[in-house]
Amino acid sequence: MMAQVGKPKEIQARGKNGPVKNMLKEWFPKAQSPFIISAPMLGVANGSLAAEVSKAGGIGMVPGGLDFNPGSAQLVALGAELTKAREILGLVDQPREPLPVGVGFILCHESLTQFEETALPILKEHLPRAVWLFAPPADAEDGLVRGIIAALHASGFVVIFQVGNVAAARQAALDGADVIVAQGIDAGGHQFVRGSGVVTLVPEVMSMLEDEFSDREIVLVAAGGIVDGRSVAAALALGAEAAVMGTKFIVAPEAWTPDARRKLILETKDGGVSTAKSSFYDQFQNSTVWGELYDGRAIIGDPYLDHVAGLPLEESQRRFLEARDTGDVSQLITWVGAGVGLVKDAKPAADIVNEVREEAKQRVRYLARASSDF
Repeated sequence: MMAQVGKPKEIQARGKNGPVKNMLKEWFPKAQSPFIISAPMLGVANGSLAAEVSKAGGIGMVPGGLDFNPGSAQLVALGAELTKAREILGLVDQPREPLPVGVGFILCHESLTQFEETALPILKEHLPRAVWLFAPPADAEDGLVRGIIAALHASGFVVIFQVGNVAAARQAALDGADVIVAQGIDAGGHQFVRGSGVVTLVPEVMSMLEDEFSDREIVLVAAGGIVDGRSVAAALALGAEAAVMGTKFIVAPEAWTPDARRKLILETKDGGVSTAKSSFYDQFQNSTVWGELYDGRAIIGDPYLDHVAGLPLEESQRRFLEARDTGDVSQLITWVGAGVGLVKDAKPAADIVNEVREEAKQRVRYLARASSDF
């Protein structure tokens, strides 16, 4: 939610002249409350998934990748997926109408300095409504990220920034972010090595925004372990205005998820013990792009079990390459959040949005009735 100031017997939106306007509704007029955002999962999400989420009244995100070199395959794919989203949303004959989707970029690649030269023109051509940024490198030159945000604002884009702790949220606000996604450590995929769960992170970020940015309308969004209407309702209670979901959408038919991973996700229960958050996964795949600030959560499989049993990293990597070449799926890394145990069936993206939103509404109504006895 827009950062709020608590008063005895009252909670009101932050602002000098009474309640502030609902910015998400202003930016995404067809989105419905409670707002559900699909995560921009690289390699999984796409234009079709994002468009179906937005058609259902959510806010869909298309992954833009991390390679900003001229002509990179990821940027070429981004243009194609935004074209697909425009087709699905029926906006082909309105090329200058903003697309009610966002695009997510990972910032930790060495080519980040070329963002304005290569990524920004694609965004200006296809006009997604928002741009989601995550994971700037620890050694990014001073002002680089702030300059990118300023360039996005100058081109009319809403800027969303994903963080994993209060310090990063403060920096995102200072750099000019319009929306801050507070991602707790229950999240799947990459995240901050040093972070906390949404139950503590969202309220502390909210308090920081109240204390330090009371003159700004910064939207606060929760992410991490949110997979159903109950967790969406909980995110709202914590102070978020919207909730991000990733794992639930991985098994949607629109997602680019291999059947083996879909099957594994649907069969995985007790997510807190069936997943692990570790830097091992990147080491195992010999990925160095993320750096020391970030690790990731995935389903515990043979590679991780071998790792904790003491298998040398070099042998783990050899097994990974051998399995990849032979089609053996036992060495796959499947990124999911700790809420994976609540993902029990694969449904179209629109059904997910509608069902989760309705469940969240019912939960909020129930709590409102129950609170009458307080």
